[in-house]
Amino acid sequence: MKTFGRSSHVLALGSLLMAGQCGTVRGQTEAQKANANRTLSVGYILFPGFEPLDVFGPLEMIFGMSYYMNMTLATIAETVGPVSARPPLHYMAPNEPPMDLSYMINPQVVATHTFETAPKLDILLVPGGTGNVALEQKNDTKVEDFVRERYPELEYLLSVCTGAITLARSGVLEGRRATSNKGAWAQTATHGKNVTWVPSARWVVDGNVWTSSGVAAGMDMAFAFLRELYGDSPLDTLMSNVEYAPHTDASWDPFSVVHNTWVPVSGAVIKNRAASIVPNAMAKLTEPHTPSSNGQSFWPT
Repeated sequence: MKTFGRSSHVLALGSLLMAGQCGTVRGQTEAQKANANRTLSVGYILFPGFEPLDVFGPLEMIFGMSYYMNMTLATIAETVGPVSARPPLHYMAPNEPPMDLSYMINPQVVATHTFETAPKLDILLVPGGTGNVALEQKNDTKVEDFVRERYPELEYLLSVCTGAITLARSGVLEGRRATSNKGAWAQTATHGKNVTWVPSARWVVDGNVWTSSGVAAGMDMAFAFLRELYGDSPLDTLMSNVEYAPHTDASWDPFSVVHNTWVPVSGAVIKNRAASIVPNAMAKLTEPHTPSSNGQSFWPT
């Protein structure tokens, strides 16, 4: 856990006092105490066409926690330098021309390391995005090869959205439960020979592998993940400062109703959950619903 000298900003000191960061935090497990007193090495994979919030959502929380806890960050891509979030050319359906989204804005993140030069990592995060589709359609395996190579030394592996495709293609998800973006469920859930895809989950934890549903769900998973690492404090203070109220039920993703991937358990439970979170879910529930099948991947071969 970090300590702060007299030169620390008054507001920062106030935050620390509010969070109770004066020695050991009450209620922490022994593992959480150990985490608070060591440096964790975090890696974030980047590729052209990554989904911005898949990266920036969890990164906001990790960045905030690094005020209190010792962490390092490596952003990792095929080459060092700017990596664009703008979607590359890709196909949305067979026998159709490639989708050109070059008119979209071009946010970029600078990669600090390549797959060859990345440091030893404790935690690796894999985002999703249209770029995942493009990589698979080109049979470009560099990202999944890196995940497969590094997984044995990781303490935790996390994916957001269709980042689970990368994990599945790497083989890491074999014999595990996982989830992914509900809007891309029919394509994502075809991946992996022995993966149990959980269609109603907001995020899934199986051993040291964490997978989340689409885009914003990465923030909910990141909250739960950081709470497991460090406990409730100073995470609760951080979330108050960020002004984000995370979804805390890992088993329930309201967008499984919107995208028709949910598995019926109780009609009343589903309606109550959906109505409280998703404005148009009740309208969706008036339509005939059958749980989606895995479908067939449309990636060109």
